[in-house]
Amino acid sequence: MPDPKSQDPVVAPGVDATKPSVARVYDAFLGGKDNYESDRAVVRQILEIAPELPDWTRENRRWLGRVVEWLTREARVTQFLDLGSGLPAAQNTHQLAQQINPAAKVVYVDNDPAVIAHGRALLLDNDNAFFVPADFTEPEKLLADPIVVDNLGRPAGMIQALVLHHLEDYEQTRELVRTYVDALPSGSFLAISHACNPRDGSEAARLSTELEAKFHERFPSLRFRTPAEITSFFDGLELLDPGVVRLYDWWPPGVVLEESPAAGLRAGAGQILYCGLARKA
Repeated sequence: MPDPKSQDPVVAPGVDATKPSVARVYDAFLGGKDNYESDRAVVRQILEIAPELPDWTRENRRWLGRVVEWLTREARVTQFLDLGSGLPAAQNTHQLAQQINPAAKVVYVDNDPAVIAHGRALLLDNDNAFFVPADFTEPEKLLADPIVVDNLGRPAGMIQALVLHHLEDYEQTRELVRTYVDALPSGSFLAISHACNPRDGSEAARLSTELEAKFHERFPSLRFRTPAEITSFFDGLELLDPGVVRLYDWWPPGVVLEESPAAGLRAGAGQILYCGLARKA
């Protein structure tokens, strides 16, 4: 976790460092350096409730690694669309895929000014990785972008990692996901990770409700969803084993663990982030 007293990075054009950003708060949870005091203040508030949350944000990156590696190696996917990609972190999607297949192509999409600046700089020397500065909640516009069009001609892997829970309306979010799925070629895959609140009176529900309320102070559109609601985003697709589960419990099809790596975590903290992977017939 960055030292709150450390010097802030230079403010990029278009960035308001006085207001927290979803991408920069996530960067702070990961221990990155591309965040400001406004972002770290949010992190400190959240850590008072759930000190394990940095473990879960890092696990989201490890989950992404397991997904991308399986899709590249086993499913032979050569094209990826990473929506709401966030600030660059260790082992980004293109690095994971291109370690296995140097010809794999990755298109990143984000509209955060800091992400745009850092993302473009990261990809300057990579001919198979692209950055599209766009709002993923405008799918018709994004899907018409020439870079996206050029890189969705074959079965692709679409990634929506920790982004859908920033959309307030459930039905509109389902429709958004459906619009993207409809645009994917047959044989494509959809990977989602999402904040979860089981809303069943359990310890997990209590902690999730408390976290949601704290995040809501700065990010009012944030909505934790139940496992059933998250699963519904995969409607019409072949949901691969092990289904929609906690991050620690998701491993590629065919891999079975005797015990969940999350077994030692608090019951509440262990339910915060869920994920899944599905295939379009």
